[in-house]
Amino acid sequence: MKILVCISNVPDTTSKITFSNENTTFNSTGVQYIINPYDEIALSKAVDLAVAASGSVTVITVGDAATEPTIRKALAIGADNAVRINASPSDAWFVANQIAAYAKNNSFDLILTGRESIDYNGTQVAAMLGELLGMPSVSIAKGLHIENGQVSVEREIEGGKEVLTASLPIVIGAAEGVAEPKIPNMRGIMSARTKPLEVIEPIAVDSFTKITSYATPAPRGSVTLVKEDQVEELVNLLHNEAKVI
Repeated sequence: MKILVCISNVPDTTSKITFSNENTTFNSTGVQYIINPYDEIALSKAVDLAVAASGSVTVITVGDAATEPTIRKALAIGADNAVRINASPSDAWFVANQIAAYAKNNSFDLILTGRESIDYNGTQVAAMLGELLGMPSVSIAKGLHIENGQVSVEREIEGGKEVLTASLPIVIGAAEGVAEPKIPNMRGIMSARTKPLEVIEPIAVDSFTKITSYATPAPRGSVTLVKEDQVEELVNLLHNEAKVI
């Protein structure tokens, strides 16, 4: 089984986020980058599936040379080889087209992504890949089982659980529950240094979106504490200040 795992290089959630050039550019100075956590779940599942089926795992990312430490961590987790498309990931459409172009020339049985990246939270790439490659796709998968080329995918829906079945090849966007993220061991870290990393140039893709500016969320308001026996005061605040009743 040949598995392709799409990974993103995203800011750690503990990093302080700022913008420059009149809020039109993300300021990456001092920002720590990590593998997108949902992509790490997808990668961990891919490694388990590959071990069980004597298969292989390729990780792919769209990014410049600064993303290579993240790629090497993916190799340390258990991927066999890696591909870096040498371009800035401007939007989901651009990323999906770059990955699809590579996948078309390298037949894969299974393509895994995370449900979304934690920087833009778009949940778009898996569905776009499915359309571009002419494959079925399932997003926000909570469970994934493969046996004899048949795929069973579990998803949460309102009031219950949905189970979908399909045949390989397929594109799946993995969420929490699909697998436990793996921690690289020393052997994996050492072997990652020598595993192959292919760098390829991007294809031309028409752009349909443009980021005009960034903004941070509004600061949270102050908290007013009301003693448990001051019910009338609480009702007054909810009615006149919060205006929720």
